[in-house]
Amino acid sequence: MSDSLDFNPVQAIQNEDAWVSVIQKMDEAYADLVQSQVEVEEKNVELEEAKSFSDSIQSAMNDVLVVCDNDGIIEGVNRALTELVGESESALIGRSILTFIAPELHDKVQGFYERLRAQSVRDYELELQGKSGSVPLSVNCTARLNHRGKSVGMVLVGRPLGELQRAYKELNIAHAELQLAQQRLIQSEKMASLGRLVAGVAHELNNPISFVYGNMHVLRRYTDKLSTYFDAVASGESRDALREMRENMRLEKAIKDLNSLVDGTMEGADRVKEIVNDLRQFSSAQVSEKASFDLSHAVHTALHWIMKESDFAVEVVDNIPRPLEAYGHAGQIHQVVVNLIENAVDAMAASETRRLTINASADNDGVLLTIRDTGSGISADDAPQIFEPFYTTKPVGMGTGLGLSISYGIVSQHNGELSIDNHIDGGAIASLFLPNRESADA
Repeated sequence: MSDSLDFNPVQAIQNEDAWVSVIQKMDEAYADLVQSQVEVEEKNVELEEAKSFSDSIQSAMNDVLVVCDNDGIIEGVNRALTELVGESESALIGRSILTFIAPELHDKVQGFYERLRAQSVRDYELELQGKSGSVPLSVNCTARLNHRGKSVGMVLVGRPLGELQRAYKELNIAHAELQLAQQRLIQSEKMASLGRLVAGVAHELNNPISFVYGNMHVLRRYTDKLSTYFDAVASGESRDALREMRENMRLEKAIKDLNSLVDGTMEGADRVKEIVNDLRQFSSAQVSEKASFDLSHAVHTALHWIMKESDFAVEVVDNIPRPLEAYGHAGQIHQVVVNLIENAVDAMAASETRRLTINASADNDGVLLTIRDTGSGISADDAPQIFEPFYTTKPVGMGTGLGLSISYGIVSQHNGELSIDNHIDGGAIASLFLPNRESADA
């Protein structure tokens, strides 16, 4: 009876709740512990992956990598250094980096520590003592900082100069080959353009040559007559006989014609010389110095050649002042003008109205030349690509796609501007601007 009277239900419930609370706290602590364990394991995996990643990068590096403390004691190296000096990584760690540096450079390497406080050391040449002798290196050195930003050492990365020199040599060879290929490409395009003009040039040469040839035939006949007359004079013919001979052979007229025939022959020869000089200037592979030249002569020569060779008639509106002084390589600009006029004429092949309008003007900055056609203009798809190499809208066999690309490069080398746009009234208009000598030099 007394035991039952001592039992307190409230106290029992409170004790049971306390144990439940303790058990819950233990479960929460265990869950936290498990979560922490999982996070630690994940961090360990990440650290292992990061270390593996770092080791793989260092192993793949061809450059020498050395990690030192502030006293120059090696704390880490990569495969490139172990192969260079012929020792393992474990054998190198803990040794001074000066062990592998030429003695005369020790002071300079020790001076790195002072320099690293202000800035990194870039492209410094050192000699590393390798297993096969001294190896010159181009070294970059940076400070190694801890999580507080305090310097705890330095990192040196060096590349053997032999590799750099070989790379530079290969680069120079590749650059020279590229320049040669570019020159051949330009010359090839010039010859392609010249080939299209051969018929017109041949016709142009034929006129003065025919004129000279005809004059020489007349001069030969006159020479025969004069030889016959002078032979008669030398043989002692009478005055009456000589007078009759002069009248029959019309020597007075022949003598009067001599100066005209000689002048005409010289004029024809000079014209041939001019045409040959224009061809030589256009086709020459040699690049002369920039100089002042008559742009109107280059335009009219190109225009004359192309019109002679054209399969259809084109109305030409010529508003170019003569002379028109420009500055640059006359032969190269001549090539640009030929390409622009050729493209303008070709663009009008299917047009009902074929009109080529050429304008030019000069001011204090330079010379502006515009060439407008009445063709179909430039489509929206073609416009962004017209200056790209090998891009052409002409049928196969009618164009290489290099003319405008090379022309753009030539004008850029002259510090000029070349653009081709659709004209507001139809057709396309090409604009070529060449700066004068002062603007080009500036």
